[in-house]
Amino acid sequence: MTLDVERLRTRIGALLAEHGIPSAAVGVLRGGRVTEFAVGVKNVETGEPATPDTAYQIGSMTKTWTALAFLQLVDEGAVDLDEPVRTYLPGFTVADAAASAVITPRHLLDHTNGIEEAYGDPGEGDDVLERMVENIADAPQVFPPGRTHGYSAALGYAILARILEVHDGKCWDDVVRDRLFDPLGLTRTTSRHDRVDPTRAATGHLIRSPEEGPVVTPVDHLPRAFGPGGNVTSTVREVLAMAHVLLHGGVAPNGKRVLSAEGVREMTHSRVPVPDPHMFGPEWALGLIVCDWHGRTAYASDGSTIGQNARLRLLPDSDTAVTVLTNGGPREGFQRKAFTAILADLGEVTVPDLPAPDPAPHLDLSRYEGVYERPGARYEVAAEGGELTLTLSLDPVQAAFLGRPDRVRHRLLPVTETHFLVPPTHPLEDTQTAALYDFTDGRARYLHTNSRVHPRRG
Repeated sequence: MTLDVERLRTRIGALLAEHGIPSAAVGVLRGGRVTEFAVGVKNVETGEPATPDTAYQIGSMTKTWTALAFLQLVDEGAVDLDEPVRTYLPGFTVADAAASAVITPRHLLDHTNGIEEAYGDPGEGDDVLERMVENIADAPQVFPPGRTHGYSAALGYAILARILEVHDGKCWDDVVRDRLFDPLGLTRTTSRHDRVDPTRAATGHLIRSPEEGPVVTPVDHLPRAFGPGGNVTSTVREVLAMAHVLLHGGVAPNGKRVLSAEGVREMTHSRVPVPDPHMFGPEWALGLIVCDWHGRTAYASDGSTIGQNARLRLLPDSDTAVTVLTNGGPREGFQRKAFTAILADLGEVTVPDLPAPDPAPHLDLSRYEGVYERPGARYEVAAEGGELTLTLSLDPVQAAFLGRPDRVRHRLLPVTETHFLVPPTHPLEDTQTAALYDFTDGRARYLHTNSRVHPRRG
C-alpha cells in the first residue's frame, strides 16, 4: 500500500495548527523505498518553509547512532559488552567502589548502570568526554547496577563514546563521522551544532500559551556533553538511512555493511524491562525502545532538545520505518496522532492508546507516599481525599519562562498496583504515566516516569 501524501500533508498540517508546532518533516521507508514530505515553517519569525531537506535536532535519537558505532567495536573484537568498563577505561571510577568494578557497556547501553548524572561542567572542548569520565569519581549511585531501568540523558552514552575515542584515537565527533556518517554517504548529518548549514536548519520553538503560539527557544542547542547522547542533527531521509541499517541486517542503502547481522540482533534482542511500560514501551534494548503494538513488535528511537523533537518507529516484519521530526510544541499528543494517521494510511497496526484507570482500586496509599528525588527533579507523592497526588517541583527559570508555577500537583490514577496515569493540569500538557514500585521494604522505593527513575528519599 502506498501513501496518500496530499491527504497526509493536510492531516499533519491540521495537527501542527492544533498543537502549536511550526513544522514537521515526515519520512517513510517501506520495502527500500523512501517517501518524504514537509509541512510548515522552519522559523516562525522568518516564515521560511520547511522542506524534506530541512535539518532537525534529533536529541536522544542520537543514542541509536552511538549504539551502532559501539556495536561495531564488538564486531571488531575490540570490546565485550559484559566486561567491566574499566577494562577499556582503567581510570573509570564512581563513588561506589563495588559499582565501579562491575558496570559494563551493556549497563550503559540499556540504561541499567544507575550512575547519577553528576559530571559537573566538562566544558565545550574536544576533551569534553574525557573530562566527564574524570568528573564522576564522586558520582553516587541512583540504584545498584542492574537493579532497574533508569534513563541516562547524557552520561551513560558519553562513557561509551569515550571508549570509542580511546580506541580510535580521535574525538567523538570524528569517530561518528568516520564510522557512520561518511560510510552511509550522509551529507546533512552532523554531531556538531557549529557544522550545521544554517540555511537548512530548523529553529527550535517553545509554546507558553495557545494564545501566544510558538516562540523561538532561548536555548538553540544542547551543551557538547550531550554529544553522544543527544547532539546529532539530521534530515528525514538520513534518519531513514540509519533505519535501513537496522531493518536490513546491518546493510546501508548504498550497499555498504555497517554492522553485522549478529550486531543488529544484539541491539534489538538484548532487553531489560521498563518499570513504566505505557508511555514508550515495555522493554529497552541497546539504543532502542521495544514496543508492543497489539501483539506486534516495533522498535522506537525518540529524542528531544529544547524546542525540537524527533521520533522513529521500526516495524521489521513489514520492512517499514516511519520518522517524524518537528521544531516545537507538545510532544506525545501530536506524535501519537501523526503516527496513527501515517500507519493507518499504510494499512499498518497503529499505536496503542494509553490504558484506562482502574475505577475501583484497592491500594494501601501509605505504601506510595514520600519524596522521590534526584538532582534537578523532585516529586512528592501524598494521599489526599482517598487518592494519591503527585507534586512536581519545576526548575524556577524554566517555570518563569513558560509562565507556569514552580510546583504543579497532579492526580495519580491507578491502572494497576504499580502503574498510574498522570492527567494534565494545563491545556498544553499531555497525559503522562508513572510507576511506583519495588516494595522490598514495604514502601515503594522508586518512581519511574518519562523513562527516568527517582529513588524515595523520605
